[in-house]
Amino acid sequence: MPIRPVVITGDPVLHRPAAKVTEFNQELKNLVADMHVTMDAAHGVGLAAPQIGVGLRIFTFVFANDDDAPDRGEIINPVLTVGKVSEQNPDPDEESEGCLSVPGLSFPLKRAEWVKIAGFDVDGNPIGWEANGWFARVMQHEYDHLDGKLYVDRLNTKWGRKAKKAIRSEGWGTPGNTWEPGVDEDPFGHGEG
Repeated sequence: MPIRPVVITGDPVLHRPAAKVTEFNQELKNLVADMHVTMDAAHGVGLAAPQIGVGLRIFTFVFANDDDAPDRGEIINPVLTVGKVSEQNPDPDEESEGCLSVPGLSFPLKRAEWVKIAGFDVDGNPIGWEANGWFARVMQHEYDHLDGKLYVDRLNTKWGRKAKKAIRSEGWGTPGNTWEPGVDEDPFGHGEG
């Protein structure tokens, strides 16, 4: 269960739809185990397979919730039903998101407050649940990765401009940039002071 490098925005695997998982086998279980270890080392609440350079429709998550869902798990080949997204501007203090593939940056984004998700566990058994609030946000964020979208792609005009400028100033936006959780400095400052 090695920690895998996290791919940074600009790599093609992050910007194209991921392929459906067709075989539920030991290789898949090993991949999911690697994803959990990498997510934990990065202090993330979710990690999609494309974020470690694997173009498959899988994500892991760890998020305490009251939604009759596990606090930690994975979902394979998910289908997401999204509730209504408010047209109001996002609150920078309450609705800012970050992403391991846009390390160290965060920007405000409106999301639906409710979603329903269904898919499969690592053994191919059907699973699903409803999610509310921040847990719904986590589900939407990770699901977007499977469709080749990053949260910065969904920002409104004001925040989208700021994100593009920040990404350019970091020298990202081209293939080949990664960071390694547990080795490189934590871009979000977890565990500092």
